[in-house]
This record gives sequence, C-alpha cells and structure tokens, in this order.
Amino acid sequence: MSPMQISVTPNPAPVDDARLAEVLAAPGFGTHFTDHMLTVEWTPERGWHDARVTPYGPLTLDPATAVLHYAQETFEGMKAYRHADGSVWTFRPEENAARMARSSHRLALPVLDPADFVQCVDALVEVDQRWVPDAEGEKSLYLRPFMFASEAFLGVRPAQHVTFMVIASPAGAYFKGGVKPVSLWLTEEYTRAGRGGMGAAKTGGNYASSLVAQQEATAHGCDQVVFLDAQEGRYVEELGGMNMYFLFDDGRIVTPETGTILEGITRASIIELAGKLGHPVEERRFSIDEWRDGVASGAIREVFACGTAAVVTPVGTLKHAGGEVAAPAGTGEAGGELTRRIRQALVDVQYGRAEDAFGWMHRVV
Repeated sequence: MSPMQISVTPNPAPVDDARLAEVLAAPGFGTHFTDHMLTVEWTPERGWHDARVTPYGPLTLDPATAVLHYAQETFEGMKAYRHADGSVWTFRPEENAARMARSSHRLALPVLDPADFVQCVDALVEVDQRWVPDAEGEKSLYLRPFMFASEAFLGVRPAQHVTFMVIASPAGAYFKGGVKPVSLWLTEEYTRAGRGGMGAAKTGGNYASSLVAQQEATAHGCDQVVFLDAQEGRYVEELGGMNMYFLFDDGRIVTPETGTILEGITRASIIELAGKLGHPVEERRFSIDEWRDGVASGAIREVFACGTAAVVTPVGTLKHAGGEVAAPAGTGEAGGELTRRIRQALVDVQYGRAEDAFGWMHRVV
C-alpha cells in the first residue's frame, strides 16, 4: 500500500521562540496548542482524501453537523517524547491506531488504516517538532487524534462525511508536587458501560457519562471515581479514565478483565512489564469485596492505576457511602515499591533512558 499523500501549508505566523520557551517551561495540560493541525476527510465515494497539515485554527461547522446531535466520534491520546540526543519518539502508536480502528467500528465510522494513522501523527509531530519539550520534569507533547461525523444531516444513520484530525499540546508532569497516592470514591449509583455497550471504545460519550460521578467523588473529597459493573454492581471496572491493578502478597497482580472497559495501551504494557519483573498478571473479574477483604487481611499489598496522562499512579484510600477501605499496608508516600518500579521502568523506556526490550518506541524525528 502506498503512503498517504499529505500536503503541508506552513503557519505564516508561528509562535515566536521566546513565547514558546515560556509555554514549554510551564505547559500545564491541554491549554496550549501547536502551530499546526492535520486534517483528512472521508466520503463513501472517495474514501480517505485531502490529507493536509495547515495552520492551527477554528473549525467552521454547520449547526446540523451530525456529531453535535448524535455524538458519532472517537479519539485517541498519546505522547511524543524528546530523548537526550534531541530525537523525538512516540510510544506504541500502532496500538493507538488499532484501538481507534476498533472504536471506529463500534461507532459505525470508517476505519483509518493503521499505517495511515501513524503517518498522519508523524506528519504533525515532524512539522511541529520544536513544540516537543525536553524530558526534564516528565514533559512531553500530548497528541490528540480524533474522528467525527462532519456531515450536515439530521437523520440517525452513519455519517457520509467524516473528518479525522490530529492536534498537539505540550504537557507537563501529571503530578505537580511529585507522585503521591490518589484517593478514590466508589460510586454505587452510576455505571460507565454495560455488556454490548461502548465501554471498550474510546469515545467522548464514555467520558461525558463519568463526569457526574466525578463530581460526586470531588464532593466527598476524593481525587477520582471508581465504577462497578452494570450487571451486578459488585465487580471493579475502572476509574473515570484509568485502568486498575491489585498486587497480592504472593507477588501476583490482578487487573479487571476488559470487554466493558477501555483496553488501555499503558495497561497492556504494564502486563508485559510486570511479567518480566516476575509478577504474573491475572485478568479476571475482581469484586469490591475482594478489595476490602484483601486490604483488611494484608493479602493486597499495593493498588495502582494507569493511563496515558499519569502513566502510573498509586492508589490510597477508597471511600464509599458505607465507610472506607484504607490504603494497603505497602503504600508509602509515593506509592508502593512495585508501583514505583513499574512506573520508573515505563518512563525510562519512553524517554530513552533504558533499553527498549519490547520494541515499543517509534522514532519520528
């Protein structure tokens, strides 16, 4: 298959070097955007066409644009990292491409070939490479590929015009004051997805449905919300945007099985990494009772969560309407020993400080 033809129109007024240096010194998350964006369009007649990198700017949408009414859209989250020699790399982009293909299928959107997906992301990173911060302080360039129904039509059916875009935003460390355990609120009223639903697709509706539960968590003084399964209300699914792990005193790790939860790329990487470190991972149903009883007996030593933004975060106290489950005994101020080891091992590979034994890194520049 021949590579996609991507035209480039340089931004005539890019951010100047002095202002860029200010932004990269304290990028925050998702507030500053690079000089360019990538766009590709799809119709049934022409397939994917008109791939272009253009100056970053607002979109003009008809009020009847289908995505505004029926939420037919998918997205990805990934990062570009600068290594010590100045080169720029992404982490397992083909996995993001494959997941977007699965999400697109679930949302009745056209599938962008994974090779084209990676090429599109690379094209934007290459043009805006000066926006990739140095590694100091775990900074990176956050990349947001997304696809939406751009047809102006109010009938309920798959859109006949679809737009795929990539935008990028420099990102600072997720934990401003260093890594520390997060507190969780167990919602017993809201669920994130049921069997046959959209839980395994990365689509905005899943995140929209988590917000009211996150408000509930915040109101109870917690950092994040935990969802249980929709069928029995007994089994741990995931946090608002992160997958979960439980380390037992015999060295094994349990993580909730997928199907109704998002198949995280960091999640899959940790399963491989933990195995290499001598900690076999079981993917299975994991009940809230097993969590409570395991912490009480000391069988559960550490709990942690993972996602693209935070990489790995230790989990502390779990609060719920009936009381709370304390942080496991192995949780220190910066999380448990294995949590810290796994996090460091992953970050070291991403920033090129350790051997990439799994072949996860993809060089862009």
